[in-house]
Amino acid sequence: MNHPELNFSVVGPLVWVSLGAMVVLLGEVMLSRAQSFFGRPVTTSLVGSLLAGTSIFFLALAFYMALAHALMGVATPFDPAHPMFVLDRFSALVTALIALASLLSCALSIQYLDELRINHGEYYALILFSVAGMLVMVCAVDMLPIFLGLELMSIPIYVLAGFDRKKLRSNESAMKYFLIGSFASAILLYGVALLYGVAGSTSFAAIRGAFSFENPLAVAGLGLVIVGFAFKISSVPFHQWTPDVYEGAPSAVTAFMSVTVKLAAFAALLRVLALSFEPQGAALQNVLWALAALTMIVGNVMAVIQQNIKRMLAYSSIAHAGYLLIGFVPGTQEGYAAVVFYLIGYVFTNLGAFGVVVVLANRGRDCESIESFAGLARTRPGLAALMTLFMISLAGIPGTVGFMGKWQVFAAAVAAGQVPLAILGVLTSVVSVYYYLRVPVLMYMRDPSEEVPRKGIGSSEFVVLAVCAAGVLYLGILPNGWGALEGIHVLDWARDSVRGLFAS
Repeated sequence: MNHPELNFSVVGPLVWVSLGAMVVLLGEVMLSRAQSFFGRPVTTSLVGSLLAGTSIFFLALAFYMALAHALMGVATPFDPAHPMFVLDRFSALVTALIALASLLSCALSIQYLDELRINHGEYYALILFSVAGMLVMVCAVDMLPIFLGLELMSIPIYVLAGFDRKKLRSNESAMKYFLIGSFASAILLYGVALLYGVAGSTSFAAIRGAFSFENPLAVAGLGLVIVGFAFKISSVPFHQWTPDVYEGAPSAVTAFMSVTVKLAAFAALLRVLALSFEPQGAALQNVLWALAALTMIVGNVMAVIQQNIKRMLAYSSIAHAGYLLIGFVPGTQEGYAAVVFYLIGYVFTNLGAFGVVVVLANRGRDCESIESFAGLARTRPGLAALMTLFMISLAGIPGTVGFMGKWQVFAAAVAAGQVPLAILGVLTSVVSVYYYLRVPVLMYMRDPSEEVPRKGIGSSEFVVLAVCAAGVLYLGILPNGWGALEGIHVLDWARDSVRGLFAS
């Protein structure tokens, strides 16, 4: 009998994250029974902080392992005889980015959950289980682990959205996300079933070999898979859940899901399209073109009329999904590389913007109204400056990673002959300047509002905001490094990851 030669380094980051989730669960049980910890009385806040630190430790291990593999650039399957998971440069880079974003989200949550008095250990276990699902998705080269990873990612987030059980709005957001997410998963699974009927297998390679745009069954399967992913990336017209869920969920949860879910979903969609359906047909390009255009228009127009900062950022997230879809339309390496770099910049920018909202939460209440930011430059000048930086990055103003990301996406579209779509992206970006800069105008040109934000800032919150601000500025000015940081050439990493994906 031949024993399979399994390469466990491929699932190393996944193993560390999963092990961390188990340790957190066991740790909460043991700590809750203890009377003291190193001479300190055991409180809910102490338990939550210790388990947050544990989660950060395991996520840091996963980040280090994935980044090291990404820099090596070797594509390694878990089981060469039956490849379902492959850790190549692309999946390793995305895995490292997901681990980093999750690590920052955990650090951002500690003080916030204390303010809401819900700093429970299961919160961090749910984040780690969700991250495990994301890692399965981005490393998969088969439709079955894509679906399994999607469910493992989604179910903990349904719970996290309703984590503040005492608030009806949080429960409502969890129920909406669960119902719509389940519907999207069912559509995706049905599409996978149709593709299995065409190819006789669910592997990307088999689907690519059997797929034909002249086969109605294959086209229907592809369409349903695209629709399933469109729900997860908040693309119009499958975006209706996003504003309600973003608004109702605790702000720390919204910060986590706004970057990691989008990152995992876009990365998985990129692998599926690049490895299963290339070269793209005109019909698929037209569908992606329409999705990108509708998403940019609806996201930006609806964001203009929002009075709630979390709903505004939700529609902003929808609009950015449209910009990201521009990179998918050409179906070229340049377009996909632009998507990867855009996602890297989006993590720092969006997490930073939600981080400011989290820091301003006071006595169990979120600082949600846009009007509540009035006069913030007088009461919290540091936070006002950071929020301004994140807003101008989201708007795509030069000197920030937001501009550099949009430039890469639009340039890839123009190079592929998609000039009208690039022009539409520029025009909608101009619209976005209005609602993004509305926040700095209120902070610097209006008197402080009656709503009092939290005065202090936790050390972990300070570190998260500092890292996000540094990422926004560094990647906006020196995306390929310079001087002492010349080894950090993120733009080239994005290009090399996609080049390796096509080479495989």
